[in-house]
Amino acid sequence: MPLNRREFTKQSAVAGAGLALTGAVGALATAPEALASDEPEAYGAGHGHERTLGYGPLVADPDGMLALPEGFSYRVVTHSGVTRLESGEFTPSNHDGTAAFAGPRGTTYLVNNHELKGPRAKWEHPVPLAEGLVYDPAAAGGCTVVEVHRDGTVAEWVGVAGTSTNCAGGRTAWGTWLTGEETEDLAGKNGMTKDHGYIFEVDPRDRRANLDPKPIKAFGRYAHEAVVVDPKHGHAYLTEDASGPNGLLFRWVPPQGFEHGRGKLRALADDAGVLQAFKCIDSSGRFVDDLSRATRIGTVYGVDWVDVPDRDARTTPVRKQFTDGQVTRARKLEGMWWADGGAYVVSSYAREESPGAAHDGQVWFYDPKRRTLTLKVLLGVNAAPDEDGAFDGPDNITVSPYGGLVIAEDGEGVQHLFGATDSGRTYPIARNDLNDSEFTGVVFSPDGETLFANIQTPGIMVAITGPWRRQPRR
Repeated sequence: MPLNRREFTKQSAVAGAGLALTGAVGALATAPEALASDEPEAYGAGHGHERTLGYGPLVADPDGMLALPEGFSYRVVTHSGVTRLESGEFTPSNHDGTAAFAGPRGTTYLVNNHELKGPRAKWEHPVPLAEGLVYDPAAAGGCTVVEVHRDGTVAEWVGVAGTSTNCAGGRTAWGTWLTGEETEDLAGKNGMTKDHGYIFEVDPRDRRANLDPKPIKAFGRYAHEAVVVDPKHGHAYLTEDASGPNGLLFRWVPPQGFEHGRGKLRALADDAGVLQAFKCIDSSGRFVDDLSRATRIGTVYGVDWVDVPDRDARTTPVRKQFTDGQVTRARKLEGMWWADGGAYVVSSYAREESPGAAHDGQVWFYDPKRRTLTLKVLLGVNAAPDEDGAFDGPDNITVSPYGGLVIAEDGEGVQHLFGATDSGRTYPIARNDLNDSEFTGVVFSPDGETLFANIQTPGIMVAITGPWRRQPRR
């Protein structure tokens, strides 16, 4: 049923001026000129008996890789061109989206994307073409599975190969990883022998389940970023990182009677279920053409969903199948994380390609029950990205077991991992002292003791440990 103006405005009035339909909205602002909460943003700004925010200032790394707060340490888990797979080849490069899973006897499995676009000859360390795990032998990308033992020993093997530009993805409730191809290359383009732009499923615990990889065509073919699955209703939500025009947020509605589980997605028909793109309206019932129109934290939009005409985009890219006024768009729709009964969704920035206000990052929260999208984070344009201390360009995100979000930067200049509380106070967790590459794949271990993250180039996975503690909500 479409969400009509009367229904949405009635909800907004009940909630109070259309600001927050589910309670107080925190302003997770983290850069100069950002719209922030009125509370102090600096770490160590607690009052009275309140917990101190964050973990203190970052200490430069004598080894020149990762600056961390005092008391924290890191170790390298995988390093492209240095560490090796079980099969003997070097760890592939360009680490990206990552998920963590509990393994036997205290081990942790991590599925690690490798964002390698185009033919294999372009890359020194592509994902090896492991027997039985190859989709397109011409493509360089894919995923590896990393097994970390309690004693620190590591094993790594190929989960899927022959895919392209594996950027983000999402962890499922049944213990698998959905990896997205951020490309629209058809067979014959950029040396590819098969069509690309799909989601693939990787099982970290069952290598046999990954044999003969099959794209999940029901989820559509476009420049995929992240994906989350509503564990209650089975809907999948997916982001698209694209421009000309800007990308879309999608929802896949499963066919009647479908139940998720291991191996179920690859068995779907190519046209199973319904793929839809989002359409937002404001509290006055007016259509919102682009998320860059939101200039105030706490903005709430009602969300409707519009069917995609041709999800496999045989002649026209999906985002170009809609005319102005049919769907809402946003620049660089990136990371997602399912928590608190909904999906956190990132838009990394907006500039002249977007019709609204320029910004250096947004994080929204989609509430499927209320069918609302609430702006939680709005980062103002960072005028000095090469100076340490400012945060911009959010990309991969995770919800922390210690409260709030942990966000990986893919901005300009200095790159960080940083935390943000519900009320908008922020604090640094790590700084890339090695190079200007983005952070990716931020995720906690199942026991919450270790924060894993990647420096995308050349491709280094690190494990960060230290005196983690519960962060204040405000």
